[in-house]
Amino acid sequence: MKIEAIFWDFDGVILSSHAIREYGFKIALKKYPPNQVNQLMEYHRANNGWSRYVKFGYFFEKIRKESFTKDNVNKLASIYSKAVKSLLMDKSLLIKESMSFIQKKSSFYRMYIASGSDNEELNQVCKGLGIDEYFHSIHGSPEPKTKILKRLLIEHHHESSKCLMIGDAVNDYDAAMDNNMLFLGFNNPEVEKLSTIDFKLDKLLEM
Repeated sequence: MKIEAIFWDFDGVILSSHAIREYGFKIALKKYPPNQVNQLMEYHRANNGWSRYVKFGYFFEKIRKESFTKDNVNKLASIYSKAVKSLLMDKSLLIKESMSFIQKKSSFYRMYIASGSDNEELNQVCKGLGIDEYFHSIHGSPEPKTKILKRLLIEHHHESSKCLMIGDAVNDYDAAMDNNMLFLGFNNPEVEKLSTIDFKLDKLLEM
């Protein structure tokens, strides 16, 4: 099996950031009733990998059952970002297994990040962590992950069957399948069962 490009999710795969992400939602929604915030947190945990824009939209439409505008969502997303950005730039949160692979193999594979995190914030955080140099490019929301992968495959003329998505959420698996890519579940036992290759990161290091 020849892999030519690897697409990484970010939260929970490269950075152990789930607790900080939950904090961001709670800060952004602190003026709303606690029971509604709790419903949003349950939705967030059940849909790791989806963007905050989708989740804030769900909060207004499904939980509060009220009309909302793009501006309403963007305001909450801005509060969220301000709450978490500096906290995410903590190198102690980098996941050692992933970073060891990335550092050792960045010259062997073309690597990208395709995340549900906000694109501008994600690029700033990766730069702050000093890991941006390992990736050909870094991409986040509001562009959906499936579309990010499709666009990059076309732009860089990658053969999808030779590309691997590494993620910890069903959303990552779905994005890979939508683009006929290989998938490696990581850092989540249930998602690891969805892997379409038998290799772990340590085995890929030997390739």
